[in-house]
Amino acid sequence: MSKPRSPVVIPRSEHPISRAQLSESALKVLIRLREVGHESQLVGGCVRDLMLGREPKDFDVVTDAQPETVRKLFRNARLIGRRFRLVHVRFGREIVEVATYRAAPEAEQTAAGLELTEAGRIVRDNVYGAMEDDAWRRDFTINALYYNIADFSVTDYVGGVADLKQGIVRVIGDPEVRLREDPVRMLRAVRFAAKLGFKIEARTAGALHKLAPLLRDVPPSRMFDEVIKLFQGGCALTSFEMLRHYELFGHVFPLTEEGMTREQDGFPITLVPRALANTDTRINGGKSVTPAFLLAVLLWEPARRQADRLMERGGSPHEAFRMAASDVLREQARHTSIPRRFSTPMREIWALQPRFARRHGKHAFRLVQHERFRAAYDFLCLRAEAGEEPAELCEWWTRFQEVDEAETRAMVRAVSPPKGRRGRSRSRKRKAASHAQE
Repeated sequence: MSKPRSPVVIPRSEHPISRAQLSESALKVLIRLREVGHESQLVGGCVRDLMLGREPKDFDVVTDAQPETVRKLFRNARLIGRRFRLVHVRFGREIVEVATYRAAPEAEQTAAGLELTEAGRIVRDNVYGAMEDDAWRRDFTINALYYNIADFSVTDYVGGVADLKQGIVRVIGDPEVRLREDPVRMLRAVRFAAKLGFKIEARTAGALHKLAPLLRDVPPSRMFDEVIKLFQGGCALTSFEMLRHYELFGHVFPLTEEGMTREQDGFPITLVPRALANTDTRINGGKSVTPAFLLAVLLWEPARRQADRLMERGGSPHEAFRMAASDVLREQARHTSIPRRFSTPMREIWALQPRFARRHGKHAFRLVQHERFRAAYDFLCLRAEAGEEPAELCEWWTRFQEVDEAETRAMVRAVSPPKGRRGRSRSRKRKAASHAQE
């Protein structure tokens, strides 16, 4: 894609964006910057979504004012980032992100604020320029549209409007160069395509297949943020399928990818796609899904297999799952870091799975009082849907939560071994212990 001689400016009469659709907080930032003589535009995803008739999740502003200048203009602002210096202006719970126009990555500018690794990945980019330069530094054409509140026009330097109409996700510039600059753009390409129902342009798609291994060089903490965006945006199943299609998933969740290529008892492993479809249903229905549950699903197959291996060596189910969780989470941390506030519930969800089979005596009553019972129960039922557990087990626990106390006791008695048999078993154990002592 070569740079056009001049941008396409779309007047208010030819696009669907109305000032009434904009965040009041974003308008305050835009107006304040203009009042003191600076350029200010809305840019990125908010303009893209408004052009598509969607409601933006947040509003980003771009300006010719440098970060320190912006910070001084707003008492509720703070500077963030080293790789990309930005300003966050807070209005209650809403944050308006303000960036400064960035310049093209020309060689003579390297010492002034642009740092790249030998592989071409940007590690610091604080070289500033004009709006046209900024447009060509953005990732995808559909994210490089600018909305000007001065005349309510939309400015397009890179053909983003045409790609919006055609439903295409296209990297700006040479895909290999731009994806090497920031390998996370590969995940973003999939996320936007899944979210918008778009296709990934052919050259961009080819670069995804070729450069997928570069994802292993991305800091695990940054990868975690992208994973959550991919799987908690209401299109998790499509994102998952596209990640596997472009051979990206195995570089994000290598243990899971390895497990997905196998079969369980002769059947394809379907827990992950079933759970992701369920996640989409909940999110699109206005319900929440905790990242801990989602990550527990994604890493369940490697954790289960490791626990099985440990139990074959004589370990108890509780100890096996405890050790398996540590092993799997330690390995996954090399690729995607998982904060403890999520890894701890994941461990508990996994550890409770063997306990659902123990329903006699006081086991069922104790289990249902566990703080992680509900999440573990939902997990069990997903496993039953995937054929990992009998459907009757999930049905039993569903009913156990619905009936009164007298009925729960009757349910437990019905699945408990006869007292006589249990007593003889204990007697045999005592006799065996006695013989051993002799």
